[in-house]
Amino acid sequence: MAKLTKEDFISALKEMTILEVKELVDAMKEEFGVNPDAVAVAAPAAASEEAESATKTVVLKSAGGNKISVIKILKEITGLGLVEAKALADNGGNVKENVPSEEANQIKAQLEEAGAEVELA
Repeated sequence: MAKLTKEDFISALKEMTILEVKELVDAMKEEFGVNPDAVAVAAPAAASEEAESATKTVVLKSAGGNKISVIKILKEITGLGLVEAKALADNGGNVKENVPSEEANQIKAQLEEAGAEVELA
């Protein structure tokens, strides 16, 4: 028997009716003991984890000695008012959440240049 390539298999699937595909899936479950539903759920979960790792949260640990510069940068980055930006500089916390890694690194560099202590989570 000739080995069936992935492309041949997909071409054959395209020619099947929904009922034939369901019967094929049922036969595969029986033959191999694999539930394709579990595979279909696992793939998006892996993609979701990958997307999450591509985003970061910028966390201000300390404003450092040049707090005024840090407050100005916080206002610019977050759009917070003066009072809120000062509170963030005083207490630390999340500056921005779920931002792309590249943007998170730029924000971190800006804040560190002003003397703040920052980490990415």
